[in-house]
Amino acid sequence: MQWIKQGLIFNPSAIGSVPATHAQCPVPLLVGERLRLYFSWRPPAAADGQYRAQGGFLEVDPQDPSRVLYVHDQAILPLGAAGDFDHFGCMPGGVVSHGGRVYLYYCGWDRRVSVPYNWAIGLAVSEDGGRSFQRVGQGPVLGPTLDEPFLQACPTVRVIDGRWHMWYLSGLGWLSTATGLESRYVLMHAESDDGMRWRRNGKPLLTARVEEECQTSAAFLERDGVHHMWFSYRHGIDFRNPARGYRIGHATSVDLRHWERSDDAAGIDLSPTGWDAEMQCYPSVISIGERTYMFYCGNQFGAGGFGYAELER
Repeated sequence: MQWIKQGLIFNPSAIGSVPATHAQCPVPLLVGERLRLYFSWRPPAAADGQYRAQGGFLEVDPQDPSRVLYVHDQAILPLGAAGDFDHFGCMPGGVVSHGGRVYLYYCGWDRRVSVPYNWAIGLAVSEDGGRSFQRVGQGPVLGPTLDEPFLQACPTVRVIDGRWHMWYLSGLGWLSTATGLESRYVLMHAESDDGMRWRRNGKPLLTARVEEECQTSAAFLERDGVHHMWFSYRHGIDFRNPARGYRIGHATSVDLRHWERSDDAAGIDLSPTGWDAEMQCYPSVISIGERTYMFYCGNQFGAGGFGYAELER
């Protein structure tokens, strides 16, 4: 499989009247004759100098995703209250249209003293077609456990043959570096009968290829009975160095549980110059008719926005 890059779609300078930076983790949902892309953006830093991630969306032409038709001008979910797991950020992850409702699985950010932050996975549901969402509860649907005591984030959710599947990053611990503590995490899998209560496998899905590897943001496509996964991976230390930053990897499976890694078959690599010349991360994949798109972020974790590629036919 080979992806043909189509360029940058969106680089925010503002969301409505609010100045904004970053456009991260684009997640597609086909809504009528438009393709909606949920993503995370950042308003200006607060008085303490810290950012708080918000969720938003834009809509593009499904036949030409470079053509932006609409940009929603407000956050789709308010931040949690003080003390909540999502008080400092709500980043969209998995979006599922099911039973007349839209389910939004998101990464909630909190801050810590001994480490810089904590992540857990929340769920909010929309009754208006995905324009606004309400939390199903104050806590996360996937958070720390006895066997997974660290971070959980960046969920991808699918309903396949009546069963809910979630692929998510789970933390393995914290690495001490010259510039402070950095989290290390890998992809794991969970299943559910209702999208609320999840049974976890608790085991890393993929073998590591680079030093102290971090993995996140799984994206999927099924072809001829084989499931293809694209995902982000990077070095655990000095990953802001372009030579050690995020790349897009690839793996295959026939049962959604056991995966064979094959990064050489990813079909996409860094550009010689431009917005994705140093980093490619947070992929998502959707097929619309005979066309299949990958949406992904570029340099500096999406500071310059996100773009897309089309699978060669």
